[in-house]
Amino acid sequence: MPHTIAEPETRVSSFDAHHPPEKQFIDDCVHCGFCLPACPTYVLWGEEMDSPRGRIYMIKKAADGEAPMDARFRQHMDNCLGCMACMTACPSGVHYNKLIEPTRAQIERNMPRSWSESILRKVIFATFPHPGRLRLLALPLLIYQKSGLRRLLRASGAQNLLPKRLAAMEALLPEVSTQAFARLPARVQPQSSPRRRVGMLSGCVQRLFFSRVNAATARVLAAEGCEVVIPRGQPCCGALMLHSGMEGHAAALARRMIAAFEAVNVDTIIINSAGCGSTMKEYGHLLRDDPRWAQRAAAFSEKCRDIAEFLAELEPLAPRHSLKARVAYHDACHLQHAQGVREQPRRLLAGIPQLEVAEIPEASLCCGSAGVYNLLQPETASELGSRKVENLLSTHAEAVASANPGCLLQLMHGLRSRGLKTMPAFHMVELLDASIRGVDAGKLLSGESRT
Repeated sequence: MPHTIAEPETRVSSFDAHHPPEKQFIDDCVHCGFCLPACPTYVLWGEEMDSPRGRIYMIKKAADGEAPMDARFRQHMDNCLGCMACMTACPSGVHYNKLIEPTRAQIERNMPRSWSESILRKVIFATFPHPGRLRLLALPLLIYQKSGLRRLLRASGAQNLLPKRLAAMEALLPEVSTQAFARLPARVQPQSSPRRRVGMLSGCVQRLFFSRVNAATARVLAAEGCEVVIPRGQPCCGALMLHSGMEGHAAALARRMIAAFEAVNVDTIIINSAGCGSTMKEYGHLLRDDPRWAQRAAAFSEKCRDIAEFLAELEPLAPRHSLKARVAYHDACHLQHAQGVREQPRRLLAGIPQLEVAEIPEASLCCGSAGVYNLLQPETASELGSRKVENLLSTHAEAVASANPGCLLQLMHGLRSRGLKTMPAFHMVELLDASIRGVDAGKLLSGESRT
């Protein structure tokens, strides 16, 4: 079990009236237990209250006023990664996301946290959802990495003297390149007769630390005859806040996002980050009680598609060139479970000549990233990450591919921890882009041709 943080003694008798978990979703659970082997925390600890079934039982008791929300209740809700693997496993179709998210919002509104926990969360949410602030951090991070300071810190073991959560943040830092300061144009023209006009989410972490993924996404879409529009005013999608109980902040960002894309009038909104996509597809539910935005939010969500989902529905135009490599595909939880997109990435990768796609054992089990979970619960995240890397290595792949920046960071950290700095991690769309451009597999795997 994870370490329990000392918290102020707070007991709340019941949920407040603002968006409590809906009884219909609670009652859908028949407590059959099919979710147990799918749940990462139950797999690790075998604790009933750290399973979806157990958490739903606790939520029901709190909603009925039969049990208080106290530190124990909060701990079990905090332990949940929100991976939604239980939704894939559930034969009754329980909408677990519509239970855990409003419950976390109730906790954040009604139960104060310790000062250290509050400060940590404030630092995280004052940084990651703000691309401008992340951009300011990029330069000192670049200096830290390129000057040799990071190498010295890690070689000396000094990072082990840092507080656990600060050490976790340092370990997860992505490689920063000068590309982090480049911006894609507001429009990318199709390379053939235009057949679709699409908007593209640029993301927060994605646009700064995985700018190459955004560039590859725009190139692939253009090669497939799409005019790509990238609204300058788009904010954070609100996923990190929604998953952490900050419902009001998430709703405010959702309204700004909707307005930004309404202004450019596109057919489809393309998303290359699984966590962002699962939230944006739920804007209709998030803003359901807002008379000014409910209908607009529902219309917006209808337009949202993951890049793999969209390309799998589109007849390919651009020829694929050979990419001789063995790549393991890692399913991002918020793609396979929350969005139900599993076969489409595999189908697209199968269309690349000579690319061999390996399946990772325990594919449905979370890698431990889960938004900011690996910062808030580093020990549990590290245990899951190590398990995922062990399964990954059993495939004898030359590289790993996924569809979410958080997963890529977690996998790269896990590989580095094993001393495997040479195994590259790609977003699935980078492999498609390399195939369309005719990039040599050796250069791609060595990192020479990642742009």
